[in-house]
Amino acid sequence: MQKSTIQFLLINCFLAIFIISCGSVTKNYTPKKVDKTTYEAPYFSDATIDYVYKANISVYGNELSGIFIAKKINDTIHRIVFTTEFGNKLMDFEISETSFKVNSIVSELDRKILINTLKKDFGLLLKKKYQIQGQFENDSFDIYKSTDGNRDNYLFLSKKDQKLEQLIHSSKTKEKITLTFSSENNIFAEKIEIIHQNIKLRITLNYFKSEENSSN
Repeated sequence: MQKSTIQFLLINCFLAIFIISCGSVTKNYTPKKVDKTTYEAPYFSDATIDYVYKANISVYGNELSGIFIAKKINDTIHRIVFTTEFGNKLMDFEISETSFKVNSIVSELDRKILINTLKKDFGLLLKKKYQIQGQFENDSFDIYKSTDGNRDNYLFLSKKDQKLEQLIHSSKTKEKITLTFSSENNIFAEKIEIIHQNIKLRITLNYFKSEENSSN
């Protein structure tokens, strides 16, 4: 009974996102000469690691939790699995920069608008290579602009140690999605947040330190 109740709440809160529709981003940044033409994001790049996180989802005041697992299965594709904390699989995707495959999804979540939103979120989270078209700076960050279709991605690398700490996905005038990364070594992100600016959706991922992971 408890398992089915939690799964029901998770499904309904996911779907609640879509009841509501799914100034210049650089105005406070100083332009500077571009010092690189490409950038490779460091996270989720090791094929020998299962990236397991406890996922907390805030949707219009509802707080939910589950397990998020990402695995690099070849040079271009990651597999994403999302389960409840009781191990019930809700979603299973394969994603690359040019493809997206739904291996399985519970029928209650099998909605095109939901899948497209998660495709965008996970695509940004796992994207590896960026072509750089512009560069800016502020007091704390070197900021690289990379075109993404009719939108742009802004990569924030700390001036102190060049860690990737933030990614902003934007239209020409407004921020749409913000990803923040907390990392001790710029190789593995211990905490990640995905925040939508136009809907009340926040996904927080905290590295799941199981006994098996702790021994590695």
